Amino acid sequence: MPSARESGTLTLAAIRKGKRETQYLFSEKQSILRVAAGGKASRDTATLLREALRKKLPVKVQIDTREGVIHRATAVSGRELEEFRKNRVLVEKPEKPLRLNVSSLDPTLFNTERFHRKVRCFRHCRRIIPDYKKAKKIFDFCAKQTCSLGGPFQVTPCIPFQYVIDGCYARAHKMRWIITEKYHYCCEKVFSFAIPWPDTLAVQASKWGGCCVFWWYHVAPLVRVRLGRWAVLLMVIDPGMFDKPVLLSTWLAAQENKNCSTNAKVTQFSIQPGSAYAPNGGPTSYITDPNYTATDATLLAYQNLVTC
Repeated sequence: MPSARESGTLTLAAIRKGKRETQYLFSEKQSILRVAAGGKASRDTATLLREALRKKLPVKVQIDTREGVIHRATAVSGRELEEFRKNRVLVEKPEKPLRLNVSSLDPTLFNTERFHRKVRCFRHCRRIIPDYKKAKKIFDFCAKQTCSLGGPFQVTPCIPFQYVIDGCYARAHKMRWIITEKYHYCCEKVFSFAIPWPDTLAVQASKWGGCCVFWWYHVAPLVRVRLGRWAVLLMVIDPGMFDKPVLLSTWLAAQENKNCSTNAKVTQFSIQPGSAYAPNGGPTSYITDPNYTATDATLLAYQNLVTC
């Protein structure tokens, strides 16, 4: 099996301390990570990460998202910090996150555009998908770009839907490009979060072997689909989890799989403009990837990996 070890400069969103382990949440990774056991080296890494969170500094890390492990962390130099901050462009005026109880949602209301009429980014684009048939066509095109099919592909890089352990931010951004550039429809993003200890997003990767996968956040393209003359529904395009477009409430509920974890819970969600790439420390701020540089680098890194 190909190695899932990777290196990069990341920012800590939170450190969660439990009875048995300490978890590290990075803005640029949806996986929940822990420091690899290893005596003094692991203690030094943990100390550096705590200091980085306190000072709000990025760190250079070697991680393995499949194992959920941080193997090494080192501080960035002054020059590296300057370059990192210069290239970090944030979403202007992001939408506010909302707390919710997924089990108490009324799907007949919650999945309508009217229910979310206060979402400002909806006002900037009105070219919505005309019917479910077109939404399914877009979904199927995205799904056919999965790296697991072996090609030929109509987009490059291919999209590693078969590796749902991490990389949702890159998959979502590539699909956003497909929806807006190939099909010319509006595309927003929906983010889900499980931040407080011990909450976690938990899904069963039924399409990729059946194992359980855990995240602290997840993101996918959100599209608006016309149903009849007046109704507009909010649907999510997520081939890593589903075989067709699904209602927003269905997408959220799938991340509370109690068979995977009794702590499975979506604590907050947020609808953001399509330019949002990943959270910037949490659900109130977001980084962008306007040139798809980070997107393509992640897709390439994960193209040969599998979930289970």
